[in-house]
Amino acid sequence: MDAYALSPRSGSRAVRLLLGAAALAVLGLFLVVPLAAVFAEAFRNGAAAYLASVRHPDALAALRLTLLVAAIAVPLNVAFGLAAGWALGKFRFPGRSVLLALVDLPFAVSPVVAGMVLVLVFGRTGLLGPWLAAHAFPVVFAVPGIVLATVFVTFPFVARELVPLMQATGSEEEEAARVLGAGFLTTFLRVTLPNVKWALLYGTILCTARAVGEFGAVSVVSGHIRGRTNTLPLHVEVLYDEYDFQGAFAVATLLTGVALVTLVLQALLGRRRREERR
Repeated sequence: MDAYALSPRSGSRAVRLLLGAAALAVLGLFLVVPLAAVFAEAFRNGAAAYLASVRHPDALAALRLTLLVAAIAVPLNVAFGLAAGWALGKFRFPGRSVLLALVDLPFAVSPVVAGMVLVLVFGRTGLLGPWLAAHAFPVVFAVPGIVLATVFVTFPFVARELVPLMQATGSEEEEAARVLGAGFLTTFLRVTLPNVKWALLYGTILCTARAVGEFGAVSVVSGHIRGRTNTLPLHVEVLYDEYDFQGAFAVATLLTGVALVTLVLQALLGRRRREERR
């Protein structure tokens, strides 16, 4: 036998080191380098220019609109996700597979196409557009359209986290609670919700991150009205198209901060879930 041959243990260690180095290289290339470039460009003209960009009235208006849309869309999708998780995970009924496919529909449809459908339905010449115009309730090129687009593209996140978990846990505990005399609300709050709390929080974080960063569908229905219907991603695009690169990257750091917070929260929730399973 060759004296220099690697043992199985040393060979597996070499493979792990090689794979780890490759993963770190990919991570640095596609995550660390772009993040460093964003912050370097944002502070290229100094901290004063950075603060002036993020404190600009249009940037603040975009930030307020982004937070408003997320504050509306996320609770709606949490409520929908809980209802869908309960129905699809705990019960078997005709049409269940169809409903499950509809939950996944936003993953299959391009956000731009979703925005165009909203325009065709709620636009001035759309299906409901004339009636809405007659009642002075604009949807497209207004905040309601942005909310609808955001709700559509983000509603699978909570549901897809809850459905597999509720299906795996079964309905035995709920049935036992009902036998003991617990009502629907008590059963839900004391039995169902504690079993899925980490999945619910995880899905809510993903939903919030997507709601804040959504671009395609919102771009179609917003109208790009500065100070009124531009969210943060749209405001970044406007600044970049106007060759205000420093301002665009400065505003982009706000979205980057949301992404980093999302990653940290995901890691913390994953650790807590593993600790509870032990």
